[in-house]
Amino acid sequence: EHALKPVLTAACAVLAIAAGATARASLPAPPAEISALPVSMLYDAGSGQVLEAHRVDQPFLPASITKVMTAYVAFEEIRRGRLKLDQIVTVDAATAALWNGRGTSMYLRAGETVPVDMLLRGIATASANDASVVLAQSHAGSVPAWTALMNAEARRLGMRESRFSTPNGWPDEGATYVSARDLVKLGEALIERHPDLYRRYFGQKRMDWNGVTLTSHDPTVGVVPGADGIKTGHTNEAGYNFLGSARRDGRRLIMVIGGAKTEAERAAAARALLEWGFSAWRARPLFAAGKAVAQARVQDGDARQVPLVARGPLYAAIPVQGEAPVRVTVSYRGPLVAPIAEGAEVARMEIRVEGMAPGVVPLYAGKAVGKAGLLDRLVNGIAGWFA
Repeated sequence: EHALKPVLTAACAVLAIAAGATARASLPAPPAEISALPVSMLYDAGSGQVLEAHRVDQPFLPASITKVMTAYVAFEEIRRGRLKLDQIVTVDAATAALWNGRGTSMYLRAGETVPVDMLLRGIATASANDASVVLAQSHAGSVPAWTALMNAEARRLGMRESRFSTPNGWPDEGATYVSARDLVKLGEALIERHPDLYRRYFGQKRMDWNGVTLTSHDPTVGVVPGADGIKTGHTNEAGYNFLGSARRDGRRLIMVIGGAKTEAERAAAARALLEWGFSAWRARPLFAAGKAVAQARVQDGDARQVPLVARGPLYAAIPVQGEAPVRVTVSYRGPLVAPIAEGAEVARMEIRVEGMAPGVVPLYAGKAVGKAGLLDRLVNGIAGWFA
């Protein structure tokens, strides 16, 4: 279906694909429900393409969407073995005095013992302000120490227009802020790096604690087919915000709404934007999950090349009405230097659809490459002479 032509450029190995028809297609108009929003974004994770964007790099107040970063930090700490779901936390008296019943709450009492698992449920489902602070203080020792972890993770994810000064999004005179583009990076990392924990805690409509049922404000779960999270946020200063996601027919969409005037406006915009993403755009398959997209050259390794693969299926998002030329390039800074761990992110694929900004998705080493021994270097050297 695709014509593959290898091309070499300075410091990069590039694979170009000219795919599909050359008939030009007009891009679909976004739904009317988002026209009045201060901030909006719709991102297609399988292609790395932004389908809709309005002020995506403009910082805004996230309110309780801040708790997504608190959950992400917790997930990373669990991954590192520093935090456990069955770990029991005792609620500090001063924390209970300040946060019990303050905004959305689990009404945690002084001296009460709570498993980390339940705190995370309270954070992700009920948006509990007290649970966020209890988790932060119990694990990091203080709120400032926890927010330092939040900002460190933000830097690792490349969230350049975001800063966190609170674990729960409580108003802090603008010290905590995010951008839509940064929130998409956070949402994608949350889902891709921690799929099991994501399914465990996000996309749940309700939870029970101490005989009380606490409910989620998510406007899409149970309404939009495939919607599975992620988090709402609201304060008088921030307006009504939403970081959402849905998966349907193998496609994952992530969306951001910032500054809606009312809860109803947020709900209508979120539902319309996701449905538009699935109905006005379709996936043109490029590579199946796990299929080698290209081979990267390796230096000083026990193999001369390593396959480049994606974690999921790769496709280009194109308008449902008509066709659009697609061009794909795979690039890496090469040659890669051994040792290389299997699954290490080592390259990227850029997907270009005519009339749209390019999408970028990461590629990973399809197998491990060890450091070359004496015999490996001899064999590779001889092979290099004949290559």
